[in-house]
Amino acid sequence: MKSFLKLTYMELKLQLREPVALFFTLAFPVMVMVLFGFIFGNEADELLGGYGRVDLSVPGYIGMIVGTIGVLGIPTTLANYRDLGILRRLRATPLGSTPVLWSQVAAQVVMTAAGISLLFIAGLAIFGLRIPDGNLAIVPAILLSAFSFFAVGFVLAGVMPSARTAQAVGMAIFYPMLFLSGAAMPRHIMPDFVQQIAGWLPLTHVVILVEDLWLKGTWNLTSVTVVAAVLILGLVISRFTFRWE
Repeated sequence: MKSFLKLTYMELKLQLREPVALFFTLAFPVMVMVLFGFIFGNEADELLGGYGRVDLSVPGYIGMIVGTIGVLGIPTTLANYRDLGILRRLRATPLGSTPVLWSQVAAQVVMTAAGISLLFIAGLAIFGLRIPDGNLAIVPAILLSAFSFFAVGFVLAGVMPSARTAQAVGMAIFYPMLFLSGAAMPRHIMPDFVQQIAGWLPLTHVVILVEDLWLKGTWNLTSVTVVAAVLILGLVISRFTFRWE
């Protein structure tokens, strides 16, 4: 356990030294929220169930953070470690492979929590964010979503030949999902055929899952099933595709 904690601490320190990763994980969702918040405001509206537009957008920004870390952060980091021979050397130590991989997961969970916390703090300070009461189930929903996308990240890290390729492919996958899933803009303003396409994207179901718990306190069973299926498939595939060198 001590070695695992040290590895996790080391991973967090390395994360803090990567300005690009920090920007997209911590700053970018807040910037998007502030930009749209200043444009549309956050006044309570009866047509919106007593919420403001920023209040309704928070689940999407949470999905943005989860997707950024899973599809961009993890694959690029692990592929870079493999390119530099760091994974091979770590695996050869008495620690074995399990603490190495789980320390990466733990560090990303901390970064996810930090990104969401900063989002809430900025929302409360700038827009008087209305946080629904009693919906603590949102916490396991976020963790399920995060682990699901972490699994996708491990798959990408395994199949991509280099860190540059992992970053390029991750961006090609993530940004269409970002704009179609409701993470960056509401789905209801999109044409029907675009919404139908978005329904096939895992990030869409992350947003729906968090959104329903955030606003209604209910689990969307379809989205839970999709997110859990992505997690299971990601774990199974990554077991066969992940490479240490």
